[in-house]
Formats: sequence, C-alpha cells, structure tokens
Amino acid sequence: MAEVTMYSTGVCPFCQMAERLLRSKGVSAIAKIRVDLEPGRRVEMMEKTGRRTVPQIYIGETHVGGYEDLAALDRTGRLDELLRAGREELT
Repeated sequence: MAEVTMYSTGVCPFCQMAERLLRSKGVSAIAKIRVDLEPGRRVEMMEKTGRRTVPQIYIGETHVGGYEDLAALDRTGRLDELLRAGREELT
C-alpha cells in the first residue's frame, strides 16, 4: 500500500473524516504533519500545494488535495487504484 502523508491540525473535522476514510480503505499508517504545532510546516504546505486549508493529503508522491478531493476519488473508484499504485498520476 502507498505511503500516505497528511498535513493537518488537531481540531480539524475534515482531517478526522479523511483519516476515517483512509482507515476504512485499509491504510494503517498516516504520516501526519501537524501545522498547528509546527507553523513553519504550514508555510511548507502552502508552498508545495498552493493551498492554505487542511487537510492536504499526499498518496505516495501524488498530491490528492483535501477531504472533498479524497472523497471524490473514492466515489469514482480511483482512490483504491491510487492507494495500490502509490505513484499513479491524477489526470
């Protein structure tokens, strides 16, 4: 299974929903980067993604986006593919 990294905060309900969805897909480990505890990491997140909000989710090297983007991938069946491949480019 692909490595999952998520920029998040401790109180973000969308972060919690994203984590629940990923766990339901069999993801056992999520590397969480807490931007509320490390403000410099928020700057890093914004530079990498161009977005200010959390969560920002990476599956492998692919930036998925936030919770709504993750849920949309799940609805189309592409989330399972991406989790298996880990390197698939979204088009």
